[in-house]
Amino acid sequence: MSTRENMEVKINKAWCKGCGICVAFCPKQVLALDDHGKVEMIDPDNCIKCAQCELRCPDFAIFLGGKDDE
Repeated sequence: MSTRENMEVKINKAWCKGCGICVAFCPKQVLALDDHGKVEMIDPDNCIKCAQCELRCPDFAIFLGGKDDE
């Protein structure tokens, strides 16, 4: 079982529709929409891995996974 320290935010841009819900709910403001309207991690060092992005994404396009997971 992975601890949060061994996890990172994973983004499936093909599934992201650019609704911005994950960006709005991120307490550390580490997410943003890129020039194509897809979510991207802009400040990974400040991510607290709270999983609010994963919980709020209606399309399962963003989630916490192990650093070595594909």
